Amino acid sequence: MDLQSTKRGIQSAAPSNTLPLAGIRVLEVGQVIAGPFCGQLLGHYGAEVIKVEPPDVGDPLRVWRELDVDGISPWWRSIARNKKSVTIDLRKEEGRNLVKRLAVTSDVILENFKPGTLEKWNLGPDDLHPLNPSLVFTRVSGYGQTGPWSSRPGYASVCEAESGFRYINGQPDPQTGALSGPPVRPNVSLGDSVAGLHAAFGTVLALLSRKNREAQGLRGGQTVDVSIFESMINLMEGIIPEYDRKGKIRGPSGSSVTGIVPTNAYPCKPAPSSPAAPAYVVIGANADSIYARLMHAIGRADLVGPDYAQNHHRVARQAEIEAAIAAWTAGRTAQEAEDALKAVGVPVGQVLNVRDVVESEHTKARGLVEEVAVPGADGGAGWTVKMSKVVPVLEGCDAPTRWAGPELGQHNREVLVDELGLSEGEFARLQVTGVVGK
Repeated sequence: MDLQSTKRGIQSAAPSNTLPLAGIRVLEVGQVIAGPFCGQLLGHYGAEVIKVEPPDVGDPLRVWRELDVDGISPWWRSIARNKKSVTIDLRKEEGRNLVKRLAVTSDVILENFKPGTLEKWNLGPDDLHPLNPSLVFTRVSGYGQTGPWSSRPGYASVCEAESGFRYINGQPDPQTGALSGPPVRPNVSLGDSVAGLHAAFGTVLALLSRKNREAQGLRGGQTVDVSIFESMINLMEGIIPEYDRKGKIRGPSGSSVTGIVPTNAYPCKPAPSSPAAPAYVVIGANADSIYARLMHAIGRADLVGPDYAQNHHRVARQAEIEAAIAAWTAGRTAQEAEDALKAVGVPVGQVLNVRDVVESEHTKARGLVEEVAVPGADGGAGWTVKMSKVVPVLEGCDAPTRWAGPELGQHNREVLVDELGLSEGEFARLQVTGVVGK
């Protein structure tokens, strides 16, 4: 079977030609979060994502955090949705040769190993581009493929710190404005997910540019070099230009944001149904007209007028304004505060937990939470798992999750025999030798 006919046969397995990435084949050889989150996004919009995992153990994320009745993490079922799992031992030369053959018939190879790992395995761009010049290399790492830090392990928590992101999260010292105590981190792997978003965006850009590159006599495939460190810096808004032009080092601001008043989280009375649970509302009233409506609503018309008219006036009086709002919210439940402020057009929302989000009427109306089936082992009774629907929503392109994260090696035969063309005898031999999982 020639290269092009093999590629056409594999691409024809795309779920629907109405999805924007139908016909695109992604070979995912990364693991845990950053690379696989990119793969999840690409797979949702129609790409055929073939995930290569180590035999027997698979991606470590299969057993991270909470485990389901089958001993597998529900998180795995979400991040690996719409992917095909094949188990190949990349420590063995025959395993690497199989991955090379799969890469030759793919559009994208997605990896988040330490820089230089693919080159060590003879699977880098210089090895594969002569065989498939249109192949896009999407490479996610801690610090990028070059530079003095490139060889460091790429852990999101460390990269978040070194990017400056952690410094602006926490409570400010009242005297200096610098960080007081340890920084506060969000209880998710934010750096990994942000890098995965950048990787998906870069991959689509590289796919879009292939024809233009070829028309210029260039190789169609290129490398998308994504780092967690740089992805987090990319979120830092005006912090660098402010430092450059004004010499300002922005510090943490607790639950508000520096230089914009009022926007903060304010304490409320506990709800009667949950008397032990602290309650907060977030109010964003930094637009001038909205601020005036807020002050009238809370009975503080004395804080309206020329001295409070614009944001820079209010920044100079932040403590006074914040204290007035907090005193008003403290005498009301979060629901009471929300109802009162929404009635006068002030942006306000309660601080919700995951249960609240899943049960929200807006979440339900938008179809944001999907219920995806997980088949039971050996044809037994399965179950369903709720997961957030992938966004954005594209007009005329309804793309529900097609299947939950697969069992380890579930697609070995489909991919290696039916699509790649291994004979039954060769497939059996590779399983016996441990190159391919059973």
